[in-house]
Amino acid sequence: MASPNHLTYCLSLSLIIYLVFHSSQAMISTTNTNQSQFFVLMIKSLSDNSGNSLSDWDITGGKPYCNFSGVTCNNEGYVVKMDISGRSLSGHFPADICSYLPELRVIRLGRNNLQGDFLNSITNCSVLEELSMDHLFLSQTLPDFSRLKFLRILDLSYNLFKGKFPMSVFNLTNLEVLNFNENGAFNLWQLPEDIQRLTKLKSMVLTTCMVQGKIPASIGNMTSLVDLELSGNFLGGQIPAEIGLLKNLKQLELYYNQFGGTIPEELGNLTELIDMDMSVNMLTGKIPESICRLPKLEVLQLYNNTLSGEIPSAIADSKTLSMLSLYDNSLTGEVPRNLGKLSPMIVLDLSENRLSGPLPTEVCKGGKLLYFLMLENKFTGEIPESYSECQSLLRFRLSYNSLEGPIPAGLLSLPHVSIFDLGYNNLSGQIADTIGRARNLSELFIQSNRISGALPPGISGAISLVKIDLSNNLLSSPIPSEIGNLKKLNLLMLQGNKLNSSIPDSLSSLKSLNVLDLSNNLLTGNIPDSLSELLPNSINFSNNKLSGPIPLSLIKGGLVESFSGNPGLCVSVYANSSDQNKFPTCPQSFTKKKLNSFWVVTVSIVIILIGALLFLKRRFGKERAEVEHDETLSSSFFSYDVKSFHRISFDHREVIEAMVDKNIVGHGGSGTVYKIELSSGDVIAVKRLWSRKAKDSAEDQLFINKELKTEVETLGSIRHKNIVKLYCYFSSLDCNLLVYEYMPNGNLWDALHKGWIHLDWPTRHQIALGIAQGLAYLHHDLMPPIIHRDIKSTNILLDVNYQPKVADFGIAKVLQARGGKDSTTTVIAGTYGYLAPEYAYSSKATTKCDVYSFGVVLMELITGKKPVEAEFGENKNIIYWVSNKVDTKEGAMEVLDKRLSESFKEEMIQVLRIAVRCTYKAPSLRPTMKEVVQLLIEADPCRFDSCKSSKTKESSNLTKIKSPYDL
Repeated sequence: MASPNHLTYCLSLSLIIYLVFHSSQAMISTTNTNQSQFFVLMIKSLSDNSGNSLSDWDITGGKPYCNFSGVTCNNEGYVVKMDISGRSLSGHFPADICSYLPELRVIRLGRNNLQGDFLNSITNCSVLEELSMDHLFLSQTLPDFSRLKFLRILDLSYNLFKGKFPMSVFNLTNLEVLNFNENGAFNLWQLPEDIQRLTKLKSMVLTTCMVQGKIPASIGNMTSLVDLELSGNFLGGQIPAEIGLLKNLKQLELYYNQFGGTIPEELGNLTELIDMDMSVNMLTGKIPESICRLPKLEVLQLYNNTLSGEIPSAIADSKTLSMLSLYDNSLTGEVPRNLGKLSPMIVLDLSENRLSGPLPTEVCKGGKLLYFLMLENKFTGEIPESYSECQSLLRFRLSYNSLEGPIPAGLLSLPHVSIFDLGYNNLSGQIADTIGRARNLSELFIQSNRISGALPPGISGAISLVKIDLSNNLLSSPIPSEIGNLKKLNLLMLQGNKLNSSIPDSLSSLKSLNVLDLSNNLLTGNIPDSLSELLPNSINFSNNKLSGPIPLSLIKGGLVESFSGNPGLCVSVYANSSDQNKFPTCPQSFTKKKLNSFWVVTVSIVIILIGALLFLKRRFGKERAEVEHDETLSSSFFSYDVKSFHRISFDHREVIEAMVDKNIVGHGGSGTVYKIELSSGDVIAVKRLWSRKAKDSAEDQLFINKELKTEVETLGSIRHKNIVKLYCYFSSLDCNLLVYEYMPNGNLWDALHKGWIHLDWPTRHQIALGIAQGLAYLHHDLMPPIIHRDIKSTNILLDVNYQPKVADFGIAKVLQARGGKDSTTTVIAGTYGYLAPEYAYSSKATTKCDVYSFGVVLMELITGKKPVEAEFGENKNIIYWVSNKVDTKEGAMEVLDKRLSESFKEEMIQVLRIAVRCTYKAPSLRPTMKEVVQLLIEADPCRFDSCKSSKTKESSNLTKIKSPYDL
């Protein structure tokens, strides 16, 4: 029989078990309730911009939150992981997340548009192991992270955190990944001396986050490091030799700092290293041979330093090297002969050094070379025939050397080359007709050589050509008429040769031509009247043997000096007196003959037109009546598919019938623009895209049409006050029309550079801010982001209130991609003077390319100058000109547009410094468009109501001097 004490003990134990069980059940029940409440809060406070990111988060349907996408629970039902990254979510993220989700170990919130003070509360998540909040662009000070003792991954890259850098992160001894990439708003700070405490750290990325001082020698004890990135900061002193102790290091990025001294030989001990970049520093001395012997090295970039001596011959023995970039140093001697023979070389850039001797002959053996850049050296000898085998090549640049001999015919016909630059050498021989096979060639520069013979007619086969500069050679014979087939040609410079015969009429077909220079040749005959339709920005026919009348429209802009040195030229009796003073008046007999011919031709054309109209009326009158009763036909003589993006009150027949020459208001890189007044009284702009080539295969045409449709539908879906509104899209087999809202004040280029409108500074600032807001929307509010690719002042339209509208994104990319879906050529859709260097260099477009182009537009707004002007110097642009002056206030004042009131000079200089930041060479150092918007708001000239009086006084400055559409 049990004793009373034993019975009491058993009862007590049972009671304790009962209470513990029920309390744990109650706790689990409470926790489940709390966790459910958090997801209810999430759904209520966040907007799903994509429409389906949280579609399976159905609280009302009773679906367990552990089954939600991006949510992971443990066996006890506790949420341990939440990943909502990249879902286009916006709104306030709930605070106190870990009071709802106490067992949370992984939080991933990146690539959304979240707001709120939730980061401070996250530091209470004591068991957290991963915190990833990249690309949120949060602007706040950071809390103390010391409580997150179990944290292994901390990724706060691409934000705008300000104030002091959180040094507490260096106390988190379990960290394996530390990433603060692109946080340029911190106060300046230094790496701690005891940084070696992070013994488990594998990746440390502190690029562009205001680090100064020296790298502590103790970093050599962090032997777990695989990735060390400290670029884009203010680090100085010598690179510590102790980095050579990091035996596991694969990536070392120290570019864009202020390091001096020599490169440590000890870095040759990094046998696992794949990528080394120490570019844009102040390094001196020789390139250590030990680095060139690293067995796994694929990328070596040391450009823009002051390195000297020869390139170590050991570099030619590498079997892994794919990128070697040593440009802008003081290297001497010969390039190792076998460089590239054993390795899969993709990029070779040795430009801007003092290298001499012959060119290396084996660089294409790997079959992957894309960029061969050796300009501005002292190379001699001939261009090796072996370069004709570089079938993969995209860029070939050897200008400013002392090369001799002919240009290999096979080199000129490489199928993928887009830039071919051999200017300023001593090359001789002729340009081979094989150049017509270079279907992707866009820029051909062979100026200032001794090239002779004829310009081959076959050049017309290089249909992608945009720029040709063959000036200052020994070319003879006539200019081939076939050159008129190069419809994309923007620049044609043939001056300083011995070209003879007459100027071909076919040049009038070059509707995109902006620069035409035929000066200092032996050209004879008349200047074709048809050239007056082109009106390029720069034209020069001087010092030839031309005769006859100068077309009036060509001298109307005061370009008389462009015709000097032609004794046979004359001006019409209808020219103004100043022109008549500089040229003789054409004989009356010639004028009468010209007038008689004119009237004969005019009357003939009128008769033909009347006959044609009567014929068409008779033929199609009956069909028109039938069409009105048959709505299944889109038109009796046009068949278009119509895609509308807004409610429209017109049909395509009305639009098409109004597309006549008198309604043309401009030609652009992508097509012809018409201003059309509808019967309703509304005005629209219609862009007729350049039609596809007849030689394109049906398959390629379908591919291009599909690509274009995709881009247009994206464009049509966008709704933003600073993005031009696309009403609809008309598509047929051989024609595509885009119908936009009409912008009565034209484009920004004309407003700034043609004098039609005078814009005061508050208005220019308004324009800059509007452009930035439109681009920020494309980059940060859409998923995936949209890259414009061709930001320039002609693509910025101005509405009736001078609010800017960004136009023409995406279209140029498709129109240039005419090689079909199997084309291996990377398309560059951009404009000279606005292109980011890395885009022109690598052909890879990023949002930072748009930031660069926007910086150029900012400089136009501030200075009133064009991106490229003669006063900047040969081969120099507005960025070079501005950057050399902004270091001092006096220099900055010098570049400001003299037409603007000095009352806003401080704000203008503030914006000028923003423009300089946007055009930094290193993409990582440029701000994002979201940052730019904030910076421009802070530079608002009207933020203290200082514009009220100015607006009143300068209101007349906002009136149009002359409408660009009425010219």
